[in-house]
Amino acid sequence: MKMRVGVVGAAGYAGAELVRLLLGHPVFELAVITSNADAGVPLADVYPAFTGASDLVFSRHDDPELAACDAVFLAVPHTAALKQVPSLLAAGVNVFDLSADYRLDDPAIYEAWYGTPHTSPELLAARAFGLPELFASDLAELAARRAAGEAVLVACAGCYPTATSLAAAPAVRMGLVAPGSPVVVDAISGVTGAGKTPSARTHYCHADENLEAYNVCRHRHTPEIEQILGLPGRVVFTPHLAPLRRGLLSTVTLVLEPSAAGIDAVELVERYRAFYAGRPCVRVLDAGACPQTASVAGTNGCHVGLALDARTGVLVAMGAIDNLGKGAAGQAVQCANIVMGLDETAGLSLTALAV
Repeated sequence: MKMRVGVVGAAGYAGAELVRLLLGHPVFELAVITSNADAGVPLADVYPAFTGASDLVFSRHDDPELAACDAVFLAVPHTAALKQVPSLLAAGVNVFDLSADYRLDDPAIYEAWYGTPHTSPELLAARAFGLPELFASDLAELAARRAAGEAVLVACAGCYPTATSLAAAPAVRMGLVAPGSPVVVDAISGVTGAGKTPSARTHYCHADENLEAYNVCRHRHTPEIEQILGLPGRVVFTPHLAPLRRGLLSTVTLVLEPSAAGIDAVELVERYRAFYAGRPCVRVLDAGACPQTASVAGTNGCHVGLALDARTGVLVAMGAIDNLGKGAAGQAVQCANIVMGLDETAGLSLTALAV
């Protein structure tokens, strides 16, 4: 049986990737795509890649047809989701939000980092955080509630937090990290991570042949990473912009606690693989191998690499994802698959183009 779905913000980069994935999904039927700026314009006119694949036309974000969907994906900037989530849930629509509006448990932290009041904090206790490999039980509980007839909300994890947390969380949860030590994150993202609206930083003439750090010590994904890892006040996060269309590599430096100092790389890889057993979207590379963004481009996969520095007693954990795939659209579809009772990999690819 097909399930009708809609994408709000379908003209953005993450929205367009959602459209691509949903058009090829075996169960989800894409019925509504919205963009206030492109309302009335055929999808293929905005993205010629969809020529012959769909005759959908963009409508406005307030399209009443959204209320007739089984699920709606919100690929909108922060604060925009706050305006739509409550009404969609009230209409009985399951919501998968790619924005930051419902990710943080504490609305005060959201308000401090995003500079705006949270207008529906009561929904935070009922939502699930959308990072399946680390919050499987929460999504399973939501799936049960959805099956019982309740409309539910998933707040999908951000791109930097996804790559960072999938690389670091096993070591943290296994107690290998020294208590109180800082966790240093250096992450590099492609330009699509900044969204479709152009800026001086993402202009071709600035971004091409250039690499730069930005929002150092003040990037809004910092509290989300700390929340996922359970390490408040300990993450030092430095994001970088690279002249790539898509792809994200996060390198996390973790100080090992004394009893873990003798662990070797082969044993650590085995522990990581046991941690992610049964999670098809994460692949832990052999000891000594480092992940590459090209190896996950166009997929919902995350490649994790591990390196131990016995001299300094640190673990360097690396995570590579496609920022539009596992970092956004792919992860949202994965979460929707789980909550809607489907195989979590339905409609998703885990194999990148070899060349």
